[in-house]
Amino acid sequence: MENQKKYILAIESSCDDTSAAVLCNKTVLSNVVANQEIHKQYGGVVPELASRAHQQNIVPVVHQALVKANIDKKQLSAIAFTKGPGLLGSLLVGTSFAKSLALGLNIPLIQVNHMQAHILAHFIEDPEQKAPPFPFLAMTISGGHTQIVLVKDYFDMTVLGETLDDAVGEAFDKSAKLLGLPYPGGPLIDKYAKEGNPHAFEFPKPKVDGLNFSFSGLKTSILYFIQRNVQKNPDFIQENLADICASIQHTIIAILMQKLKAAVKETGIKHIAIGGGVAANSGIRGKLKQMETDKGWTTYIPKFSYCTDNAGMIGIVGYLKYLGNKFAEQDVAAQARYHI
Repeated sequence: MENQKKYILAIESSCDDTSAAVLCNKTVLSNVVANQEIHKQYGGVVPELASRAHQQNIVPVVHQALVKANIDKKQLSAIAFTKGPGLLGSLLVGTSFAKSLALGLNIPLIQVNHMQAHILAHFIEDPEQKAPPFPFLAMTISGGHTQIVLVKDYFDMTVLGETLDDAVGEAFDKSAKLLGLPYPGGPLIDKYAKEGNPHAFEFPKPKVDGLNFSFSGLKTSILYFIQRNVQKNPDFIQENLADICASIQHTIIAILMQKLKAAVKETGIKHIAIGGGVAANSGIRGKLKQMETDKGWTTYIPKFSYCTDNAGMIGIVGYLKYLGNKFAEQDVAAQARYHI
């Protein structure tokens, strides 16, 4: 079956991006993403507005994905969709659409775990990226999740550690908000950090047992730090923006690397793959590359377009499940919480 051409239509709608992709086996033919601009004015994703925007976007996005892939919907072998985790209202739009289209075309339906997809995005066939060998350690870092996962096979994954409260992406975005930067602020912290001194200010690192993470305490300490300094000097943020951003980013990266080093020590595995929107952060990418020299790790970083929420990564999971005849029934339901 692997030698036959199988076309998978994939749909991703877990948060605020509506995405559709078409894959021919492991190759992405199209990967269309419609961003939702409306959330910027609210400084964060508003779930009700997100689900409404998905309803408006999903038909044109799917149509565009098919057109770009240059195939007819009658050529599709199956439809893969994000079952969860994510915002329930957003997930419902993608799930309902996928179920209806699969029923109408009389083709199999495949449910996908969004977090597995971030990890398996490494297996999309692309000349610009190489796939990690099994077993490997995956660190998934995004706006809603922070996890270290032991990956023994495509669908044999064990979560070794995860965040006990806030995710790393949230720590970046909330810190940016405290600095008066527009949403999403994480990429802006990365941008300004390049011009600053990462050792200018010191923030406490949380003490958390095992391989778990916590970022809520860091956010609180940044809040108090800014309040305290702005009280003394109203122009403190403007005068020190690059140094503050560099120091925040340095602290967050140090927290991530501390746990990753512990995971490598615990498992003896030196193949490290990252995924999720925060994997686009240049500081994290740079530190991982440094670890190749310092610790003898081999690191795997997917293309930027496969880091953020996209249907291409849903499609690769869909194809791998298709090979194993792992299909969903029509009574499948979206799940806001959906563990690996």
